Amino acid sequence: MSKLGLTIMIALSSVAALGQDGAAIYKQRCAMCHDAPVGRVPPVSALRAMDAAAISRSLETGPMQTQAAGLTANERQALVAYLAAPKSNATAAHDFSCQGSAAAATNAPRWSSWGVNSANTRFQETAAAGLTAAEVPKLKLKWAFALGTGTDVRSQPSVADGRVFTADLAGWVYGLDAQTGCQYWKFQAEGPVRSGITFDDAGGAGPLIYFGDIKGNAYAVNAVSGQLAWKVHAEAHFAAIITGTPRVHGGVVYVPISSFEEIMPPNPRYECCSFRGSVVALDASSGKRLWQTYTIQDVPQPTTKSKFGTQLHGPSGAGVWSSPTFDEKAGVLYVATGDNYSAPATKTSDAVLALDAKSGRILWSKQLTANDIFNNGCATPEKTNCPDTAGQDFDFGQPPILVSLGGGRRALVLGQKSGMVHALDPDHEGQILWQTRVGEGGSLGGVQWGSASDGENVYVALSDIRIAGVADRSVPQGYRLVVDPKKGGGLFALRIATGEKVWGAKPPSCGERKNCSPAQSAAVTAIPGVVFSGSEDGHLRGYSTVTGEVVWDADTAREYDAVNGGPARGGSLDVAGPVIAGGMLYVNSGYGQWGGMPGNVLLVFSPDGK
Repeated sequence: MSKLGLTIMIALSSVAALGQDGAAIYKQRCAMCHDAPVGRVPPVSALRAMDAAAISRSLETGPMQTQAAGLTANERQALVAYLAAPKSNATAAHDFSCQGSAAAATNAPRWSSWGVNSANTRFQETAAAGLTAAEVPKLKLKWAFALGTGTDVRSQPSVADGRVFTADLAGWVYGLDAQTGCQYWKFQAEGPVRSGITFDDAGGAGPLIYFGDIKGNAYAVNAVSGQLAWKVHAEAHFAAIITGTPRVHGGVVYVPISSFEEIMPPNPRYECCSFRGSVVALDASSGKRLWQTYTIQDVPQPTTKSKFGTQLHGPSGAGVWSSPTFDEKAGVLYVATGDNYSAPATKTSDAVLALDAKSGRILWSKQLTANDIFNNGCATPEKTNCPDTAGQDFDFGQPPILVSLGGGRRALVLGQKSGMVHALDPDHEGQILWQTRVGEGGSLGGVQWGSASDGENVYVALSDIRIAGVADRSVPQGYRLVVDPKKGGGLFALRIATGEKVWGAKPPSCGERKNCSPAQSAAVTAIPGVVFSGSEDGHLRGYSTVTGEVVWDADTAREYDAVNGGPARGGSLDVAGPVIAGGMLYVNSGYGQWGGMPGNVLLVFSPDGK
């Protein structure tokens, strides 16, 4: 057991004697959000699946530090004791060290960033994929790697030089052998790692991997040794996090900044809101700050007071949740933004922004949903800190895909939580070329984390998850949240030139599986002839790009014998999509939010399973 875990267990053992009432503290400080969660706020059932150390970190240095403000150490311990499972078999993953320090296979195929290339197409050509459409039905599990004690796995792996780099929500980043899963090294970040991993060896500092953590820190770590090259606190706002995967190009790291401030307004004492999304450009070798561009140009100012007498601020929000897209032809960076958190509304929320890559200057902005002011206070009965006219939380969670339409014409294609897919003209300041609706949309609905394009079609997965409360007297609030097994999901192929629907694959049935939703929120990935999409039902499926027919199906929601000896279980698939390189497919499994199936494993498939 780690020193942190031992310290917490000792503290928990004294809670009863101290007479603290964790249930009452939860009801006063936490229930307003976690008993009826909105967006990606986890329900109390997900909190109960977490270990004590993870809950304690959230209260002390994570998203819940404001909610926990003013609590004594004993009160925090009581709250952790009330929420954490009384017993857990989950332990940190064990070391499975590689024998020796094998030289990197520099000519090996790569998937080295979120979208595999600077255009964020999430399409891997046959030579680099090492996998053909004919081989996909033969895919079998090759090895599994346990990712600590978490209930979610969010960070997308990166594959390069015969190694795979991945991370977990305890802040551990791993350098593994791509063939066997043995561990060359592991690195401890300051906070949980939610971003994907980017590999780059074009700079003068050797091969480095780049990622961000939930505390707003950006890192460069040596890909061979696992030693820290540099670390930069990219954004000073206390709620800043890095969810989007950094983009590296021409010796510069472009870091997208989002935040957890949106979940704090249910607290009537919270002075909503002051965060602004941004992109930070850093020197790839040294971490030196080159520029920072805020998605909202105006600094938040005091506006009105809430009905509780709390001072409010604005404008705010417009976080950048996804990896930037780089236009090599024009030297331009494209980013998609989220909603506003507080009034007044801005023109750069729910928009695509074009930034000059050298200076960060905003060249143009195209807004796709106006007046979308939303925070989690809008979901409370009191509408705490919610604007008079609330928006619908139609963030962009995925990056634009830069595609060629032929004849010198180009498009930026991206899906939105509204259920719309948009194509914009990057050479005419984001002029709308076409828009196609694929779903109803919603706070967790519509098109979420990433689409893929093979140059002819764009492949779009639909979430549209639905959550309901059912009576349950065994829990303090008298009900629990469950996902609707008959709502959500589907995969669509759209012509990139016109937005015309080529085909639509209906979501499969959940059958008798509990905690099951057919929603398809995770990013999708394509190779010639096949597109892969993960589902909240725990399945990863390969679909024919011609017909939409399922040609391969892996049920990942089960126990695994991990190569590193740690406990491993798959669950729902969300956020990151599959990574394919060198004849192997890598995918994370496990997402315990809002009634989903928790898990903590990296799975690797190959045609022969060997």
